[in-house]
Amino acid sequence: MLNKVLSIANVGLKGIEIEVEVNIADKGFPGFGIVGLASKAVEEAKERVKTAIINSDINFPNAKITINLAPADLPKDGSCYDLPISVGILASMGELVLPKERSYFYGELSLDGSLRHTRGVFLLALLAKEEGIKKIYVPRMSANEASVIEGVEVYPVDNLKNLIKHLNGERKIEPLKTVNVQDIFDDINPDFDFSEILGQEQAKRALEIAAAGGHNVFMMGPPGSGKTMLSRAIPGILPNLSEKESLEVTKIFSITGNIPPGGSLIRQRPFRSPHHTTSQIGLIGGGSNPKPGEVSLAHRGVLFLDEFPEFGRNSLEALRQPLEDGFVSICRASGSVTFPAQFMLIAAANPCQCGYLGDPKKECSCSPWQILNYRKKLSGPIMDRIDLHLIVPAVDVNHLMIGKNEINNNEKSEVIRKRVVEARKIQSERFKSLNHIHSNSDMKNSHLKEFSNLTGKANLLLKQAVNKFNLSARVYFRLIKVARTIADLDKSMEIKENHIAEALQYRVKNDD
Repeated sequence: MLNKVLSIANVGLKGIEIEVEVNIADKGFPGFGIVGLASKAVEEAKERVKTAIINSDINFPNAKITINLAPADLPKDGSCYDLPISVGILASMGELVLPKERSYFYGELSLDGSLRHTRGVFLLALLAKEEGIKKIYVPRMSANEASVIEGVEVYPVDNLKNLIKHLNGERKIEPLKTVNVQDIFDDINPDFDFSEILGQEQAKRALEIAAAGGHNVFMMGPPGSGKTMLSRAIPGILPNLSEKESLEVTKIFSITGNIPPGGSLIRQRPFRSPHHTTSQIGLIGGGSNPKPGEVSLAHRGVLFLDEFPEFGRNSLEALRQPLEDGFVSICRASGSVTFPAQFMLIAAANPCQCGYLGDPKKECSCSPWQILNYRKKLSGPIMDRIDLHLIVPAVDVNHLMIGKNEINNNEKSEVIRKRVVEARKIQSERFKSLNHIHSNSDMKNSHLKEFSNLTGKANLLLKQAVNKFNLSARVYFRLIKVARTIADLDKSMEIKENHIAEALQYRVKNDD
């Protein structure tokens, strides 16, 4: 008997409807085969499905079972086909009645017949809404991902036994209530509060500007100067994701399995900190079946690369496209996929290999050749794409020898965050008619004429700086974006001379 069950395949960040055709034939040798460009994980579903059905107190048929995953020319990967395959087999056996309306089934089976947390449920719900599918059946541990999508009934399934009873009308599984996106809050738990960082006032100010406009930052300083601490304090001053941004980030986290069991929509901006031994594929994304890398997992958030020059040269050069375009395109013989990658890059490095070049108290042990070789790891095109360049000196001992009252007098992250949120609101209002621009750093050069609004003195100062320091066109436009953010923090409609001057001090000292 032939039955058809609907599911989906995840290609990049897009869901494609899959028809799982199940045929049980009495004639022919008993067997269990899966066709339709199935990967090893899908092939192994035969053992999981057979054992799960047996452990659900149902006799597995001793017949020729053929599973076709259509369309047959689309590669299928993952364990999500366990549930639709088992439902198709049980329907062909007469153990359950398939829903009359079109429904999606999706999930990985355990050997005891229960359903496990399965990545990609959020994309399933999005596709269901696009295709007009009203009901989806997914593992209970993954169901919260889909509960934020309106117009789709999400049925959380614990095991095959409960699903059979529900489909046969014996005991109903109650669908989850739709959750309002605005009712979901993620607590912000940064590793450090800005008030805990002693000294480094210029670096704190620069990071506030970066957070307000989504700008990239490069910090250079000796070991122990606080570069890592400053970077890890950034999540505490970033605003929550907007609803549109949340949907973008949740899609990436869902397909990569980064939403934990019971988790739902991502509302806090991502903070990713890969080790410098991370491969190019791990950083940028890729593989035979392309998956997002760290740059995409940091979408709308922060990518912190400590020991920046120690990353592979090819990996650093591969950052050029996402830094410039905000996305990554990965091409394979079977096709190409595009992953979003609009992130704040926070890069930290020592001034030389030993870390003490220019330090007034410790002598540098590097030879001129070693210093040159270390600096050459960072190419000009990569450094051009970074907006704010900071020198982070060693902290003076007088800043360290202070008491509790002095720490309490330091500005807390929540105070800085309020200013950042206000600046972001100004930018949201400014770009409300543009779909893909959320902050000043997202602006293309064509937008600067409309939104920069420089005064005459500011324009003159910028022109003089470009001529004196021989700045590239890319740096010129990035300086205007940074100055626009500084003006937003000042709640100024115009970019004034002092805004350009502050933007320049974060740039030219490393370019002269």
